[in-house]
Amino acid sequence: MRAIWKGAVSFGLVSVPVKVYSATESHDVSFRQVHAKDGGRIKYQRVCSIDGEEVAYADIAKGYETDDGQMVVLDDDDLAELPASSSREISVEKFVPSDQIDPLLLEKSYYLEPDKAAAKPYALLREALLEADRMAVVTVSLRTRMTTAVLRVRDDVIVMQTMMWPDEVRNPDFAGLDATEHAAKPQELKMARLLVETLAGDYDASDYEDDYRDAVESLVSAKLEGGEVKRAPETKEPAGEVVDLLAALQRSVNAAKTTRGETATTGTKTSAKKATKKPAAKKATKAAKKTAKKAAAKKAS
Repeated sequence: MRAIWKGAVSFGLVSVPVKVYSATESHDVSFRQVHAKDGGRIKYQRVCSIDGEEVAYADIAKGYETDDGQMVVLDDDDLAELPASSSREISVEKFVPSDQIDPLLLEKSYYLEPDKAAAKPYALLREALLEADRMAVVTVSLRTRMTTAVLRVRDDVIVMQTMMWPDEVRNPDFAGLDATEHAAKPQELKMARLLVETLAGDYDASDYEDDYRDAVESLVSAKLEGGEVKRAPETKEPAGEVVDLLAALQRSVNAAKTTRGETATTGTKTSAKKATKKPAAKKATKAAKKTAKKAAAKKAS
């Protein structure tokens, strides 16, 4: 595993330097959107909904849309004024009974590994949590934003689980929850208890399998063995981009000739003639980009 963050757990006057690792990873089956005819991948462009033009990544800003549909654009200066924290401290605020933490509030899980010199205080915190049957509520700054989390012990390792804010948990606002109106009859309750006792047991993760993922992998393997594979040709850039590249190449050639005291018109005919040959255009792509950048830099200066 690779550490994603380094910091220190602090409780009282004790500080425990730790490394943080993601404790989970998704194994969900993911599909590509492709052209059914030839298997080519579907591409998406960043297009402005107002003028329909493609927007360069450098020109994209963050916008906050209000409930009534108004858009407030925030620039880097605005974002710099927002409260943020780059603290490397996992600060223990209090130790609470484990049953007071609603699992619904728990979000992402991380393993905490102690530095070699911090093994003893790490073990001290771990044993204290186990003996007291409590979780440590902490504040931590991940990705510059302060959030709350809990520390608990799993398999002799301290696990940190970030928590959602209380207002992020939705209320079950739907009908049919009136216990008095839909109260079970004694005989029904007796049968329900019997069913629970019949199905009672201990949880073993190995009892369950992701049959959907297994089925998808088997299906793909069968199609591979049967030769049902579509090999899409190499992606070709739109014609407009090639024209722009050739135009940039032409301007670069003209600029270079002008610098040497030669006429740009001679270069125009020669370059245009060569550009009609596709192999030459492909070979010149990398060199053209480099030359175009130099020409643009000279023109800007």
